[in-house]
Amino acid sequence: MADDGCNNRAPQSEADARPAWGAVISMTFGVFGLVGAEFLPASLLTPMAADLRISEGMAGQAVTATAAVALATSLLVTVVTRRIDRRLVLLGLSVLLIFSNLLVAMASNLAMLLAGRVLLGMALGGFWTLSAATMMRLVPEAYVPKALSVMFLGVSAATVFAAPVGSYVGDIVGWRNVFLGAAVLGALALVVQFATLPSLPPRGHSRFGTLFEVLMRPGVGFAMFAILLVFTGHFAFFTYIRPFLETVTGLGVEGFSPSCSASASPPSSATILAPCCWNAPCASR
Repeated sequence: MADDGCNNRAPQSEADARPAWGAVISMTFGVFGLVGAEFLPASLLTPMAADLRISEGMAGQAVTATAAVALATSLLVTVVTRRIDRRLVLLGLSVLLIFSNLLVAMASNLAMLLAGRVLLGMALGGFWTLSAATMMRLVPEAYVPKALSVMFLGVSAATVFAAPVGSYVGDIVGWRNVFLGAAVLGALALVVQFATLPSLPPRGHSRFGTLFEVLMRPGVGFAMFAILLVFTGHFAFFTYIRPFLETVTGLGVEGFSPSCSASASPPSSATILAPCCWNAPCASR
């Protein structure tokens, strides 16, 4: 079975005596920082591409790199770290989150951008894989659903706020400062985790074959493939929503461009789009 899985509950003395709600909150901060950083390129894609002098399609590979590395990390992390205290692993993943955002903020070319996003993928895949099992060790069994709800509150908040807030703030202070802010949030999460997470020695036996055994169960492999298609379609659309809105619909950060309908030359990503009333005639082109 996978390390720290559902069938390897903590002994009564570890979690059942006193719920570690501070540690639960720290995990919530961690997932908020990770998911927020994951979604930021979707809100900042056009200014990132313009500043790095690459196409928007190439800039979008920042999302691809994160997803691919997160997938590989999620499959390997429990095996690779099976002898390491889970507290140290989670703290290390938060450090990767901070360095990822700093590297992206300082990126001068596509290679640096992708390197930063690779680090984020490692942090994201590892943290997600360990988070649920960690929650089961932080609180008594009766409080596990509540603890998981608190943690997923961070996911929901990041999903709702990361893209629009990142786009708005990026228009004011620049996209690099948005990633610096994300690094600060990651540092805050690291401090809270360092102060609240207890020692969590590894338990159970991890091996690579467990994944394939689970996928071979009736219906599991098909369900996972369907989920893969859903998330692939979601992120393929979501990643390029800003370029589509700016170049096709004329909707930018500040409103509608004077060219409400299609024009011969799409508005530049560096252009600040002026508001345009729906019923007013468009400016001559």
